[in-house]
Order: sequence, then structure tokens, then C-alpha cells
Amino acid sequence: MAGNDRRRGAIRKPGSKKGMVVGSGGQRRRGLEGKGPTPKAKDRVSHPAKRKADAAKARAEQQRTRHRQKERSDNAEVIAGRNPVAECIRAGVPASGLYVAQGIDADDRVTEAVRGAGSRGISVVEVQRAELDRMTGGAMHQGLALQVPAYEYAHPEDVLTEAHNSGLPPLIVALDGVTDPRNLGAVIRSAAAFGAHGVILPQRRSAGLTAVAWRTSAGTAAKLPVARAVNLTRTLKDLKSEGLMVVGLDADSDITSDELELATGPLVVVVGSEGRGLSRLVRETCDQTVSIPMAGSVESLNASVAAGIVLAEVARRRRAR
Repeated sequence: MAGNDRRRGAIRKPGSKKGMVVGSGGQRRRGLEGKGPTPKAKDRVSHPAKRKADAAKARAEQQRTRHRQKERSDNAEVIAGRNPVAECIRAGVPASGLYVAQGIDADDRVTEAVRGAGSRGISVVEVQRAELDRMTGGAMHQGLALQVPAYEYAHPEDVLTEAHNSGLPPLIVALDGVTDPRNLGAVIRSAAAFGAHGVILPQRRSAGLTAVAWRTSAGTAAKLPVARAVNLTRTLKDLKSEGLMVVGLDADSDITSDELELATGPLVVVVGSEGRGLSRLVRETCDQTVSIPMAGSVESLNASVAAGIVLAEVARRRRAR
């Protein structure tokens, strides 16, 4: 038999399977192995069930997106008044719409606001005055209102970093128990006017940057970082470890603001509420407390007024240095 025949001249015929030939390498055996269970219909490409599942997933994502947009809309604030609105647009505050009352007597502030909104792609909507009254909750809007998203607070470390980057001795204002948004807005405005680098608020028992605070600050909240601290006492201690001195306003202090020798160095000015003043832990954390000299017939000042007086004194001493 060819291939086994030992006779001289015997050869193996081409294509014979006997002897050493190139094998399949197990491909045929592996080809017979199972590939696992059949995928579900919704997991098969181009299957109708797959297309239906993908469409349902897309609808669910659209609903989540609309829900998030609604939440942002619900959390939006409306800033009312010609000066605050013009200041906010000038400062580049993110806004979603400028609302102008029909038949408004336009002055330079209205013209600036409308032009600024147009150049920044903010929609300008003309509404009836009654609708503007409803949107602003009856506030004195002067025919102009700006809708802005909820304020994004900075971190206390960001405020300190910005202060160091300024090249000047850090000056930070901290509020302890100030719950009136008008006072908050006024303090922010004074802080910006007298060279402070930022304002720090506690997360609890404190006013937030609502539309009222925006209005009172006249837009300066967009120029000055406002941070929230989980624990104000701990944050003050952290600032002290960074070399800042903490001075609290206390009506019972024997040291007056005229004697504030710490004004020219790195400083944190802490302002308490009108009635309660500084809390015990915050007062104990202060390196010094100061009072404001007043006539005997006046017991105390509004928190924002007191902050403005002390900050003005700090600015005066720094200029004279």
C-alpha cells in the first residue's frame, strides 16, 4: 500500500491522510463547543425589544434632565431693582433672563442692562408690570428684574487663597448668627468697598445669598467670594493656624475700634448678630474683641453698620501704614 509499502520507488499519493499531515489545531473541536445561553431579546442588536428598551432608556434620561432643569429653575433667584440688576450684568453674574416691564421709563441703567444682557446672550423678555410684581414677590423692582441661578458658595480655603494671591495682607469677614439677608447683603457690600478678600458664613443659623441679599449687596456679591463653613469655630482656628488674627465685634469690650492695632496685619473680622452677639465658642476663639465708641444713649448698632465702621477703620489704618 502506498505510504506503507517498503518497495523501492513507492511514494505516498498526494492528499493521502496517512502519515504526518497539518491538523486542524483543535478548531473543529472548539467549533462544536456551546457559546452560552441565548441573550435576552432586549440585549440583541437590531432586535425590536432592544430598540424598545433603548427608547425607554432615552425617555427616562430626558425626564431626569427635565427634573434637574426644574430643580435649577425652582432654586433660581430673582434680583429686582435697576442698580442691582445693572451691577450684576456688569459683573458677569450668570443669568437666564432679564425681565423688563412694559412701558418702562428707560434710563441709563435700563439701557445698560438691556445691552449687556444682549451681548451676553441673556434673553430679554418684556412683561406686564403685574407679572413682574408676582415674580419679585412685590419687591421694589423699578421695572427691571434679573433671574439668576442659585448662588454657588466658595470654600473657605478658596477665600484664603485669593487673599494670598492679592499680594496684600489678608482681610476676611466672618458672620456669626446673622440671619437677616439684608444685613448679609450690606456686609458684603461694605467688605467689597473696604478691600476685604471674602466673606465666610456658617452653614447653619445664617442668612444665605437670596435675592434680597443680592439686591442689598447691589451686585457686589458677584465680585467678592462668599464661602460657607461647616463649623465656623473650626474654620477660624484653621485661619489662625495660617497666621491670621481673629478680631470679634463685642459691645462689652474695653478695646475700641480706634485702638485696633491688629488692623494692618492678616486679619479676620467676626461680626455677630444684633441681639445675641458672638456665640461663646466664637468669642473664645477670637484673639481680641473690640467695641465701637458710641454716645451713651445708643446701646448697639445694626450688624452691617458695625461691620462697615470697623472695616473702614481697618482700611484707614492700612492706607496710613
